[in-house]
Amino acid sequence: MGDATPATRMASTLEALVYGWGNDTFSARHDFLAAVLSYGRRATGPILECGSGLSTVVLAKVSRQPVWSLEHDPTWRNCTQAALVTYGCLQAQVVWAPLRNYGQFAWYDPPLAIMPTEFALVVCDGPPSGTPGGRYGLLPVMRSRVRPGGVVLLDDAGRDAEALVAERWVSEFGVTCAMAGERQRYAVLTADQ
Repeated sequence: MGDATPATRMASTLEALVYGWGNDTFSARHDFLAAVLSYGRRATGPILECGSGLSTVVLAKVSRQPVWSLEHDPTWRNCTQAALVTYGCLQAQVVWAPLRNYGQFAWYDPPLAIMPTEFALVVCDGPPSGTPGGRYGLLPVMRSRVRPGGVVLLDDAGRDAEALVAERWVSEFGVTCAMAGERQRYAVLTADQ
């Protein structure tokens, strides 16, 4: 490993984290986790995460900001929250947010009354792809809480459903979009100023 580039070492480390986390089916991959690390380190306000897991712990370890993670599965919520406690990530919490029918889509039912009114960074890796509307509900429900200049990282943007979600957000919610990721595509969306 002595001849490996920093990017190769980072990719190997992140792949090892995914393997060690033990949820390979649903866990974010190294391209997206690297973006989560980078943007999480630079965040200048609260962070919202849609779907909890390894990325929650990564965000909580690298950011000095509060992390709010929405999770619809109570068992998985408890698992992720326990990991946060184990690793001393006291500024992060996983809140149970069951999936709710909003009419044309389903999305989390976040406890808005106790959440920050403004987020600097949103990490969107949920709800699961079989949810009606997929991840679309993030901006109809939370756009007013993504501050001007705030960033939304959308995982799995190489899949048709998520690519369509990103296109809809651009046309409906005043965000710009750039695609990123070498092995697994993700979208970086920025809220208009």
